[in-house]
Amino acid sequence: QAQLVESGGGLVEPGGSLSLSCVVLGRTIRDDGMAWFRQAPGKEREFVAAVNWSGYRKEYGDFVKGRFTISRDNTKNTVSLEMNSLNSGDTARYYCAQQRPGTNFGIAYFDPANYDSWGQGTQITVSS
Repeated sequence: QAQLVESGGGLVEPGGSLSLSCVVLGRTIRDDGMAWFRQAPGKEREFVAAVNWSGYRKEYGDFVKGRFTISRDNTKNTVSLEMNSLNSGDTARYYCAQQRPGTNFGIAYFDPANYDSWGQGTQITVSS
């Protein structure tokens, strides 16, 4: 049973930056796509960013607009999300997720149903 542990959330002022990290315990990420999703109160879970097994292909939600960067380190079993130019609309709980083995990354990266392991999430609040 995989355990995904996110860290790095917190309170940040508009325009600020944060870095999130997710370490996966009990299961290798080497062959699987990894992603970040977020969920704000009263809203559905939203795709933020995903990276394929090699780190070569990266995909982002439309709202990201070049502000975020996802990366992974298969040797450390970690995935990270660098976030810049944060605004109040980015306030949400951010979740790390590991794609179901055998999933075609290219057609499934944005759909949370294709991820079978999830962290508990880390809260990001953007406020002055």
